[in-house]
Amino acid sequence: MIELVLAADDADTIRGELTGRQIERCAILYASQTVRADRTVRLLVREIEFPTQDDYTKQGYVEAELSPEFVARVTKRARGNMVSLIFVHSHPGTEAPIFSDIDSLGEERLAAFLAHRHPAQEHAALVVSEGGMRARRLGKDEGVRIIVVGSHREVIFDPVAPLSLDLEIFDRQVRAFGSAGQQALQRLRIAIVGLGGTGSIVAQQLVHLGVQDFILVDPDVLESTNLNRVANALPGDIGHPKVEIAARYINAVAKYATVTCIEGDVTRSSTAKELLNADIIFGCTDSHGSRAVLQQISYQYLIPCIDVGTTIAVSGGSVTYIYGRVQLLAPGHACFTCSSLLDANEVRRDMMSAFERQSDPYIQGAREHAPAVMSLNGTVVSLAVTMLLSMAAGIPVGARHILYNAVNSVLKNVRAHPNPTCYICSRTGSFARGDSWPLLARQDQDGDS
Repeated sequence: MIELVLAADDADTIRGELTGRQIERCAILYASQTVRADRTVRLLVREIEFPTQDDYTKQGYVEAELSPEFVARVTKRARGNMVSLIFVHSHPGTEAPIFSDIDSLGEERLAAFLAHRHPAQEHAALVVSEGGMRARRLGKDEGVRIIVVGSHREVIFDPVAPLSLDLEIFDRQVRAFGSAGQQALQRLRIAIVGLGGTGSIVAQQLVHLGVQDFILVDPDVLESTNLNRVANALPGDIGHPKVEIAARYINAVAKYATVTCIEGDVTRSSTAKELLNADIIFGCTDSHGSRAVLQQISYQYLIPCIDVGTTIAVSGGSVTYIYGRVQLLAPGHACFTCSSLLDANEVRRDMMSAFERQSDPYIQGAREHAPAVMSLNGTVVSLAVTMLLSMAAGIPVGARHILYNAVNSVLKNVRAHPNPTCYICSRTGSFARGDSWPLLARQDQDGDS
């Protein structure tokens, strides 16, 4: 299977430039390539190039042909940057597009040329009309899934047949967001990073909603002090991995669910790379270092991440404020760096081994445990899971960065503006670079934790 992943802004640009015209037009997409554990090839679109009028040898209502010189030039550029090429052209009308015999003939010539000049990458073709998009492997009758990510995660073309639904179990949800929304949820592979006070509740809610494929990541075992807030944990679970406790509940509710348990720290590169197999990530950690890694994965691999956080401040034995935050990390939305939510010194500390922290003269003492209350965690998690329902199942909820002030019972929808030169979320940074950039995480040879 091949997946073509585009930012929502890029999909809109392609539609705006190519459709609704009296002649066919073309575009070239440059995409990083990465491969998941199940051998799914993901093509992550980094850049769009539109040919000039001089780059066409033919152009009319039902045809568009690019010059050999233009094709050679873009191929040379793609080969130099080790990226894939997606050849895009438009079809007239408002019907869902299909590839024509003329398209197939042109693709055969392109595929033969690229097999000789740029064989290291997979390449694809995409046709767009006012009625939608369709993609396939270049020169082959092999459909390519098209995913658009931004404020929503939409599968706008899928060659794989939809899943069957258990309408008896999910009838009330289907009444809310339809069978297509329910199927979209069931086809997601969701990673939850951190299975403590917030992550355990995320797992609980998602399995009841019908999510069937989970990646659970947490290095810790349950302690007695966790029992007040880790959902579904029992006193007999003390000393057992948190991921196993969450997995047990998931499989009790949905015995056919697929659960991958990873007892690891996401600040380590080997653990972080397991998240590349996810469709959406829930960040439920409490460290700056882990959030730094999650945001890079999100933008570098175009995998949306919903980050969850709660803060309770206590002074003189009294609660002074209670805040919650839910933030989407995805194309078009500001990362933590742009939002000024990461402390560079804390990131540095989290990336150190225990020996390095002990040896560093600028790091004093250990972190104190923050207050945590299950009901407050549950409130914020419900906001985050509802955000997922909006992104994937069409629930009409617009907020993608929410601040919750529990003391004043106020929810605030905020929007930070992405920095156009940010090294994480901008196109000059890690955006859609895939495997071509290293993850800024600890390597496994760094020593102890």
